[in-house]
Amino acid sequence: MSEFQRYLAEEIAIDHADGIISRREALRRLGLLGLSFTAASTLLVGFAPAGAAASEPATPAAPSAGAMATEPLGTPAVPTKAITFRGPVGRTLMGAWAPARRARGGVLVIHENRGLNDHIRSVVGRFAASGYSALAVDLLSEEGGTGAFSDSAEATAALGSVPPQRFVADMKAGISELTRRLPGRRLAAVGFCFGGGMVWLLLASRASRLAAAVPFYGPFPEGGDLSGSKAAVLGIYAELDSRVNATRPAAQAALKTAGLRHQIVTFRGADHAFFNDTGPRFHPAAAAQAYRRVLDWFERHVDMPS
Repeated sequence: MSEFQRYLAEEIAIDHADGIISRREALRRLGLLGLSFTAASTLLVGFAPAGAAASEPATPAAPSAGAMATEPLGTPAVPTKAITFRGPVGRTLMGAWAPARRARGGVLVIHENRGLNDHIRSVVGRFAASGYSALAVDLLSEEGGTGAFSDSAEATAALGSVPPQRFVADMKAGISELTRRLPGRRLAAVGFCFGGGMVWLLLASRASRLAAAVPFYGPFPEGGDLSGSKAAVLGIYAELDSRVNATRPAAQAALKTAGLRHQIVTFRGADHAFFNDTGPRFHPAAAAQAYRRVLDWFERHVDMPS
């Protein structure tokens, strides 16, 4: 099992342990990743909290009315447009594009392990509303795009079978497309969960055209070397996200070794995927604060000609 397959499998196990999905659904999803029933069952037991029942999921607590009224991402989103653009070795990539009225820079948005869905499109549109033209690349383009799968679990399984080198090539093609659409502007990359890990992977691949990068609670790749990057990195973490937080010291050491400008921010009381306002771990206050941090970071490192 590859590093990212293991990450995806553990994420399913944690969703089950937190009561977000049932044991039956967790076993189905792990089976799609290629785990046997025995291996999947063992994984679920390893992540189960002491004394927890392992049958049906608990109903996540609904945010309060006040929390729901909090706007986590700034002004209303600019509508996105589905586009295709040139990928590596003659392949065609799919994406969601939203232009800012007066672009202060460009942002490559890397989706979670569910693929390019409506939530990620809304993030793209809100960056555009905040002045940064944004493009989300569908990392399942070669498989026909995220929409070709019957559900998000199948999309996750498909992502788990893709070689990391293809992800890197597709993300770099996304940077090239942003460069074409925004000549003379600085660029950044932002990713969430799996996509946060992809941003770290992109930085470790000597992606020197990025002025800034913001990985949200992304696992740092084993042995990642950031010495070829020039990006100013804002690392976003959640206090309760112990699994990803275990890779934070390696990320900090790599940033320091590479001499990159960086800041690490951990949001108290928040858990993995707290920025996703469609998910059960959404934390409105932390999401709003994180978005302001990102825009401040962009103002310092992206909002100027290249």
